[in-house]
Amino acid sequence: MKILAVDSCTNIATGAILNDGVIAAEFAVNNKTTHSEKLLPQIENMLINTGLTYKDIDLFAVTTGPGSFTGERIGVATAKALAHAVNKPVVGVSALAALAYNIAYTDYLICPIMDARRQQVYTAVFTFEDGKIKRIKPDSAMSAEDLLKEFDKDVIFIGDGVPVFKDIIEQKLGRLCHFAPAHLLNIRGGSVALCAKENFENGQACSYKELVPLYLRLSQAEREYNDRIGK
Repeated sequence: MKILAVDSCTNIATGAILNDGVIAAEFAVNNKTTHSEKLLPQIENMLINTGLTYKDIDLFAVTTGPGSFTGERIGVATAKALAHAVNKPVVGVSALAALAYNIAYTDYLICPIMDARRQQVYTAVFTFEDGKIKRIKPDSAMSAEDLLKEFDKDVIFIGDGVPVFKDIIEQKLGRLCHFAPAHLLNIRGGSVALCAKENFENGQACSYKELVPLYLRLSQAEREYNDRIGK
């Protein structure tokens, strides 16, 4: 099976092609251009470099969130359009689960944290058991303070929220906290592809019409509107 996976939930656009369980190509771009400008050219480069076409892809995968609302919409719209064009299925992937896939073979809890602004994080908790990442807490948005109250054992943090909240994590958890190295802090296209493969095997694929972004809280515009009307 050939899986083309992309992610644009954060400032970094990333993607990969998984060909029969082997990462055939992967990219990550972090620059000032928008995701709408850089995502498709990078996908095209992967296909050219692997000698594949869109018709060769069996499954399209994309992170549906949480993350940047604009980034989520761009990634989901891209995957939907490509899947529609060649009449192939698509599968959504949690951005937090994809982050957890960066870490393997650890006895620690795995806690992805993405900076959600306003002193909040998008987060979930996973473990690594029997050779697989297993979810033990759902994706949610909460304050960093509330999140840290939940841990009484060793936990490794990963994600773009680490540089933002590292000091408070160390203050609250001390020796219980550990941090992924810099090269693993961000979502990787290969991790999205591997997570997508598992989701597909669990029957979670769908048609492009059914795929939607995952929003864990209101957008900034909606929050500001509610503030104005006192809601």
